[in-house]
Amino acid sequence: MSKDDFDISNYLENFCFEQNMNIFEDSSSQTKVDYVSVNGKDIPRYINEYWTSRQRQASSIHEISYRACFKPQLPRFFIDLLTHEGDRVYDPFSGRGTTAIEAGMMGRNVVANDINPLSKIMSLPRFFIPEPADVEERLYEIPMYKDIKAEMDLSMFYHKDTESEIVSLRNYLQERKESSKEDDIDRWIRMVATNRLTGHSAGFFSVYTLPPNQAVSPERQIKINERLGQKPEYRDTRRIIMKKTRNLLRNLTQKQKHNLRRAGQAAVLLCNDARHTPEIESGSVRLTVTSPPFLDVVQYSQDNWLRCWFNFIDPDEISRRITMAGTVEEWSNVMREVFLELFRVTEKGGWVAFEVGEVRGGKIRLDEHVVPLGLNAGFECKGILINLQEFTKTSNIWGINNNIHGTNTNRIVLFKKPGQVGNGS
Repeated sequence: MSKDDFDISNYLENFCFEQNMNIFEDSSSQTKVDYVSVNGKDIPRYINEYWTSRQRQASSIHEISYRACFKPQLPRFFIDLLTHEGDRVYDPFSGRGTTAIEAGMMGRNVVANDINPLSKIMSLPRFFIPEPADVEERLYEIPMYKDIKAEMDLSMFYHKDTESEIVSLRNYLQERKESSKEDDIDRWIRMVATNRLTGHSAGFFSVYTLPPNQAVSPERQIKINERLGQKPEYRDTRRIIMKKTRNLLRNLTQKQKHNLRRAGQAAVLLCNDARHTPEIESGSVRLTVTSPPFLDVVQYSQDNWLRCWFNFIDPDEISRRITMAGTVEEWSNVMREVFLELFRVTEKGGWVAFEVGEVRGGKIRLDEHVVPLGLNAGFECKGILINLQEFTKTSNIWGINNNIHGTNTNRIVLFKKPGQVGNGS
């Protein structure tokens, strides 16, 4: 069955996950289907294991730490299902760039937006894959000065010699940027260094701290050091950058590198409020796959204060620009405007896959709040897809009765813009 004439409701209902299966093969149904009433409409809800970490070996190029990011299998599922090569794929809350990078590798055109400028720092370099030898040569051209320090006390994180190397690298990259000499290799080094600043293993510049998707405060790090009886040891920043570079590139194919470069050359990478993206032409996006910030669960600027310092970004300015919603009503008011903008940029027959995960232990069902937002913007709601890992008949499913700790679910509301039928019905 071709992508252009399949019935998506029938496909989701009869989906049967098998490793490396052809996604358009007929198979016996494993899907649990029920209906949820939203504003008087019965919306189908499809519960199955639609993807897992075993479905396809995710590319190593995605292994960039960032708070609240989804696995690349999620956007891949919808990109495979709903687009062709050359179609435009968009993420208005791009984060580390998972949707954009996955779409680029798959030969799609890319639009990405995130109000946090760190998003572009983490995304853009991975479209232009360097040779490790070129990265290493550049690293050893960068002068590393002894006994220079940051303007703030970072001694709870770094050995003094490591700190000197980090400050040397930071100053070099800033000078290159300000003089318009920054190139793809510099941007790659910046990205990798930004993601090696702190973490919980010897693969990071810092002493042991929290996982690298968030940066603790200096005061908390002092307490961690005291509790563990540790002090920062010297870490060779060049060696760490090279090790991470090789890891990121370890399973990229030549075709994927080619696709990424081609996508990067045409990519539109924005740093806007997702409600206002005039740079994106009306009716130009085939598929949006995104996961918005959830209420006040994630404090992006606090988690990224050290990354902001390294890149000469003011975290307070980011905080002022990021809309933090403390209630469902406030969150819905923001997302209502986002959906109006998504409707504008989506082509007729195009799609939006809006992932809302689990919020506050499953007590808030954001998917049921999202449905009317999309409908009011003009979309049709094709259903709520729940990807439940390790799905069994005896599992309790959140939204039905699923509050079991350890159950890993994604909840995606799937919308279609009315108009000429392209991929799906």
